[in-house]
Amino acid sequence: MADELVITVVDGPGQEPRRWTLTSDPPGGTHPDPEGACRALDRVRAPFAPVPPEMACLQVYGGPETATITGTWRGERVDAAYRRTDGCEIARWTRLRAVLAPPGPSDRPV
Repeated sequence: MADELVITVVDGPGQEPRRWTLTSDPPGGTHPDPEGACRALDRVRAPFAPVPPEMACLQVYGGPETATITGTWRGERVDAAYRRTDGCEIARWTRLRAVLAPPGPSDRPV
């Protein structure tokens, strides 16, 4: 089974989704930074695990962004959802920033 993820990010209600594919060994797909995304996934322990239901999370709002990652990674099925609705979810998003919010042309220094 080949490793391939589909990453879908929506910046907020009514926004068009951004969608990329990501493959490994070697890093590739349509993701803007496949090498950085693969490094981020390899660096984070259990990158697709949800926040445990008993976890106490700081009640702060990080923004309307949502994302899903589906497919297969390192031989395992993946079906994960991300949002920025509290401190725990913001932390999950931040750990995978290279996957979920890769820099675009307007984000690069001039």
